[in-house]
Amino acid sequence: MEELDVNVSSSEGFGVAEKIALLTFISAVILMAILGNLLVMVAVCRDRQLRKIKTNYFIVSLAFADLLVSVLVMPFGAIELVQDNWIYGEMFCLVRTSLDVLLTTASILHLCCISLDRYYAICCQPLVYRNKMTPLRIALMLGGCWTIPTFISFLPIMQGWNSIGILDLIQQRQFNKASNSTYCVFMVNKPYAITCSVVAFYIPFLLMVLAYYRIYITAREHARQIRILQRAGAPTEGRHHPDQHSTHRMKTETKAAKTLCIIMGCFCLCWAPFFITNVVDPFINYTVPEQLWTAFLWLGYINSGLNPFLYAFLNKSFRRAFLIILCCGDERYRRPSILGQTVPCSTTTINGSTHVLRYTVLHNGHHQEHEKLPIHNDPESQESCF
Repeated sequence: MEELDVNVSSSEGFGVAEKIALLTFISAVILMAILGNLLVMVAVCRDRQLRKIKTNYFIVSLAFADLLVSVLVMPFGAIELVQDNWIYGEMFCLVRTSLDVLLTTASILHLCCISLDRYYAICCQPLVYRNKMTPLRIALMLGGCWTIPTFISFLPIMQGWNSIGILDLIQQRQFNKASNSTYCVFMVNKPYAITCSVVAFYIPFLLMVLAYYRIYITAREHARQIRILQRAGAPTEGRHHPDQHSTHRMKTETKAAKTLCIIMGCFCLCWAPFFITNVVDPFINYTVPEQLWTAFLWLGYINSGLNPFLYAFLNKSFRRAFLIILCCGDERYRRPSILGQTVPCSTTTINGSTHVLRYTVLHNGHHQEHEKLPIHNDPESQESCF
């Protein structure tokens, strides 16, 4: 989140080989973040099915925040770390630090909104979800994800509220007489450290834990119901079990919840060390080693490039969209192959949108599979039931 609370003179004395290795690693992190988040944004913009899922609006906005981190924040931190010098002036240091706080706080607020969206989708009835997650409410939540961080980034940093009481210490660390180097130092006093960390991390983290705990309890109940239905045996041909639609919804939403839990867990593992240190450091007279600050800061930055890969490996819809983009629209990845004969379909409602359940009878005649296909409000929707 914030720039290092101490100068980054840890890079002083780096040999040529060490600087090359460090620069290679940092460049890989930045490139991974840029390409990965661009891929997520392009996938949702081009794939009509992904755009129908409300959660993906938050995912696109999150990817945009992470993309800005990799373009506007990380490169300048990398240059200072490798060169052991800040050459862009004091004003740009404040701007860069404010962007750092703004964008990383926006990221965790997006994850908080995603957890609330999943809570209403999985733990509540579809009608409740539609009432809670209206387009207007989604727009307001997205606006809050970008507006709230402003009050703990640009406003206090530009006004110097974070440096009240520690200005002498900051000025002392901004310039290294031994190496004649200048640093972009961002130190925080106790009130700002607590307020910023609580708003940016601890409150959203608590809300996410509560939401995913309820989702976990619901998922366990869903799994129990699925086992009961499986023990009862598959319905005979031409007769569909009354709970078949809800069972499909349980499986779909439970898998999505698990994916998002992993994403949230990775975020917390990446950023929790920094935020814990951010609160502790002012109370121990700013004695946290600068190398530790550097490691925790870049561990958090790595998270900005991690989410796209989680989507690719854990979410089938995103994986297919990524393959379509990377393989230049190869038709093989547009839709799973259908084996056998297709019989008339029925509809169900999931997350406020109508879906088709198309039942495919395999050639052996003993097993049935179903595929969830969204119904469009246009003539093309007729093709879903062919």
